[in-house]
Amino acid sequence: MRQVPLSVVMLLVWAVLALAAPWLQLHPDRIDLTHILSPPGDGALLGYDDLGRLIWDRLVLGARSSLLVAGAVVSLSALLGIAVGVSSGYLGGTWDRIAMRVIDIVLAFPGILLAIALAGVLGPGLDNVVIALCSVGWVGYARLARGQVLALKHRDHVLAAQALGASQLRIMRQHLLPLIAAPLLVEASFSIAAVVLAEAGLSFLGLGIQPPAASWGSMIRDGTRYMLVAPHMVLAPGLALLLVVLAVNLLGDRLRDALDVRGR
Repeated sequence: MRQVPLSVVMLLVWAVLALAAPWLQLHPDRIDLTHILSPPGDGALLGYDDLGRLIWDRLVLGARSSLLVAGAVVSLSALLGIAVGVSSGYLGGTWDRIAMRVIDIVLAFPGILLAIALAGVLGPGLDNVVIALCSVGWVGYARLARGQVLALKHRDHVLAAQALGASQLRIMRQHLLPLIAAPLLVEASFSIAAVVLAEAGLSFLGLGIQPPAASWGSMIRDGTRYMLVAPHMVLAPGLALLLVVLAVNLLGDRLRDALDVRGR
């Protein structure tokens, strides 16, 4: 029997905990003043935070927040970026020049700094975090899709479809998009890790998910004030963030190797 990769197991644990969080008996906002900064033990798997709240419960809610943001941002960014990249690469002309100038402008700014600026303008909150990250995340898909389409648009099967009178939309949807799906899927897998880190970073700065909602970034920010007396407040969300990002990157590497026909 083929062994399941450890990265897949870690991602499944992340997803299951995040999706099952509403049905678990969690009390992430319950304050117990008698257990402020208590270490792991005494019925608390990961200890308590500075307000006497269970860190495990808040960690699971943070996993749900990161999964929701990652899923929404990657899906919306991929849809927008692929649509822009495929259409600009195939149609060319004025639309291609306009699309490339917009992409160049977005890429002229560091992605995380632009996301911070947009989150600061829009204000904190889950919806605004998704909008801010989507605003900078779509360009990677657009550039990749455009480059792939430029290499395929003059292939024989595309020229044959044009000669048979197929519409431009049908050619892009049926003759080009399936051929570029593999690199786009790999790009999406790596984007998940980047989005999880970006959401944690925005929440750490106070521009992301707001209290009392839980986020790994805000948990790390709150724990930095008690590093010497309660290091478990930082270690728990920090290790969770590390494991999830590492697992996603490892899975992306395996997916890239599996889809690379030339490397076999």
